[in-house]
Amino acid sequence: MKGQADRIITCDVLPRMTEASHISIAMKDIVMTEFTLTTYDWVPEIPRGFVRDLRIRWALEEAGFSYRVDTTPFRNRDAGHFSRHPFGQVPWLTDGDVTIFESGAILLYLGERSEALIPADPLGRIEAIEWLFAALNSVEMPSVPWSLFKFSGDNADTPGRQMLDGFLQSRLRHMDGVLSAREWLAAVFSIADIAMSDVLRLVDRFDGLAEYPACRDYLSRAVTRPAFVKAHADQMAHFAAAD
Repeated sequence: MKGQADRIITCDVLPRMTEASHISIAMKDIVMTEFTLTTYDWVPEIPRGFVRDLRIRWALEEAGFSYRVDTTPFRNRDAGHFSRHPFGQVPWLTDGDVTIFESGAILLYLGERSEALIPADPLGRIEAIEWLFAALNSVEMPSVPWSLFKFSGDNADTPGRQMLDGFLQSRLRHMDGVLSAREWLAAVFSIADIAMSDVLRLVDRFDGLAEYPACRDYLSRAVTRPAFVKAHADQMAHFAAAD
């Protein structure tokens, strides 16, 4: 549980599943100490609750890992910031001498350390990983530019916007079909659901899921989990304290 640092996590290397090699990170006899999650010291009100350190807070809470939150300036991003994240963004996670940037990479890193984040069985593990990548590559790809137009209030009906809307709707139709037949993307809740539900949250912010009931129901299941509720409240309180 959270607060119990210095635990030993043992994970096996995934055996060969098909002719293609499926390789997992060998995590035998690794002593796990407290993680450090770095996010901005402050952000404006509009992105609060959607800054991507939330995904990592959520995963850490689900796994019961001990962690602390560090900050980096939002306004003045120096060379030290770019040395940790080459695009000057957040989050990044520090685990001893290891520093990882990009939320998807961090989720996978944490997932290798907890069966609360990736199923233990090989097939479930592969399913969680492929849906993690699907969330970040297939669904988030159209949802981010679509959301940026919504944030800016740009509702111009241009051929480019029509193409983007169609791209996103196609992805959501496919997801609605998938989610109508399952509770979670893998056999159990996993890092794939953290990523996918957070991607869908941004679409839902602008009523983009109105015609996709299975997506809405899935999102509701995800955001009522205690770990999400705590992670979201902690992020909101973190930024509010810096006002």
